[in-house]
Amino acid sequence: MSQAGPTDMQSMAERFLGARWVEPAARFAVAVPFLISGVAKILDFEGSIAEVRGLTGLEPAVLFAVLVILTQLGGSVLLIAGGRFAWIGALALAGFTTIATLSAHAFWLKPEAEQFLHRNIFFEHVSIVGGLVLLAILTFKPARTQH
Repeated sequence: MSQAGPTDMQSMAERFLGARWVEPAARFAVAVPFLISGVAKILDFEGSIAEVRGLTGLEPAVLFAVLVILTQLGGSVLLIAGGRFAWIGALALAGFTTIATLSAHAFWLKPEAEQFLHRNIFFEHVSIVGGLVLLAILTFKPARTQH
């Protein structure tokens, strides 16, 4: 049985990553949790207001709930649509995630019994922010070099 060498693996990776559907599917996969969350917040707006109050204590909670929904939906749409403004959606979602993580999952401020859970969520969100910033960099570069 022959083994695939580095050149074969690189060739397979190039074909996969170069397929027309991969980039839009990846952008959708990154955006879909935010999209679903934004729609769910619209469908249960009272719950969204309660979530803002409960997780962050920010007031006026109604205003912050609307801003969260607009950011989640608007950022998702820009990211999914791709093109020269995708980086704006990626950065908006990264900024939102950073603020939400620091507000709701500051594990160092939580009771000891909750610290493990919030520490895990916090660092998962750090990874999400990193991925979104990387998407912003990668989608911004083509816009920058086209001028």
